[in-house]
Amino acid sequence: MLTVHHLGISQSERIVWLCEELELDYTLKRYDRRADNRLAPDEYKALHPMGIAPVITDGDLVLGESGAICDYITTKYGKGRLVPAADDPDFADHLFWFHWSNGTFMTTLMMQLVQGAGGGTPLPFVEDRSRRGWAMVEARVGEKPFIGGRNLTTADIMMVYCLTTSRAFRGLTLDAYPNIRAYLGRIGERPAYRRAMAKAEPGMPPMLT
Repeated sequence: MLTVHHLGISQSERIVWLCEELELDYTLKRYDRRADNRLAPDEYKALHPMGIAPVITDGDLVLGESGAICDYITTKYGKGRLVPAADDPDFADHLFWFHWSNGTFMTTLMMQLVQGAGGGTPLPFVEDRSRRGWAMVEARVGEKPFIGGRNLTTADIMMVYCLTTSRAFRGLTLDAYPNIRAYLGRIGERPAYRRAMAKAEPGMPPMLT
């Protein structure tokens, strides 16, 4: 049985959403963050050597890393859904945004978060990279209805957390990004996204604005 181990207010919400979009039969196990330091509890850390979210189990398999989990689930259970075929005109763009969301964008956001927590002076290259990243996303969703192109893909599954729940740690508003706000409005209309967030973060309205 596929089990999604979801740490509250974390990237693992992506995997809950993915399973809901694919209408899979899966088990969700939710873990609350520790009250003293807001980190994962020991029970969650014991699931995988990295001790971070997300993690899935599937029989004897234990798998971490958002992108790897998306690829595993769509390949094994998705029957080609949410991933453009190689001859689809959106294929290359989907690949770029799917990998860029965590490989560059989320990494930059995390560098900003660590800088802020340490009380240090913001590094100009980090601030510039963040500015460029937000501008890229704003332009992209002004041109296309979804991050991956014409249709929802796993590129959206990867990106939306960066634009929504991750802001809970930094207090960023979306006032300067009307295209992103409109895009998140489209995401928020999806029944699968609403089901996923109700399960992943009960009592916490999705941060779509």
